[in-house]
Amino acid sequence: MKAQKATSTGKVYLIGAGPGAADLITVRGARLLGEAQVVLHDALVSPEMLAWCPQAELVEVGKRCGQRSTAQLFINRQIVDLATKYERVVRLKGGDPMLFGRADEELQALEAAGIEYEVVPGITAALAAASAIARPLTKRGVSRSVAFATQAKAADAIDVEADVKADTIVYYMGRDQAANIAAQLIARGKPASTPAWVVEAATTPHQRSHQFTLGRMAAGEAARWMDPVQPSLLMIGEALGSRATECVEAVRAA
Repeated sequence: MKAQKATSTGKVYLIGAGPGAADLITVRGARLLGEAQVVLHDALVSPEMLAWCPQAELVEVGKRCGQRSTAQLFINRQIVDLATKYERVVRLKGGDPMLFGRADEELQALEAAGIEYEVVPGITAALAAASAIARPLTKRGVSRSVAFATQAKAADAIDVEADVKADTIVYYMGRDQAANIAAQLIARGKPASTPAWVVEAATTPHQRSHQFTLGRMAAGEAARWMDPVQPSLLMIGEALGSRATECVEAVRAA
């Protein structure tokens, strides 16, 4: 997890903030935030999360879909520059840094500059969303594989060829293409009756969730339900359906 030996006095920590709730960050992540001199944070990181680092200088470098965002190359340069001025620099990312967090680009910049770093994992949104709706991503005899995918592209660039092979699929940043994603999954063999959930702002006060079927999602029902502002996940798969009656009865009998 650590880079080659540093040539400057600073060290950079890439920390996963988790899915939203301030108390879902790891103990290590919270401790390092409390020791940071400067924190570069994503736009979706909440004020409650930043309360872990009242002593630090805060720099917002976040990206929001469809809104003006900080260029990644500029972020890379900022991190390197701050590491030459401060001993403890934190790059705070929503979820987990290593999943759709563009961590590789930032780590390459640090390595090229000879700056020491450490990556601290966080809870990714898919795991938090599964807990929020009390539905497992895997289930014995039903789902033994999970795909995390992103479709943050133009609608005509959607490609679900690889995704359809997984038993359970979670799409990050798929809100605007929900109907097209569902239609393509059905066209490639996923039954229209497959359970399909939308979970918004998991673990935050704005959390909402609603269950559809893949067919209803393809018909545009999910897109009409979703909030255009809140971050959302599309979750698709048989494991996300209702628990079997016989399993419930067995628990009651026990």
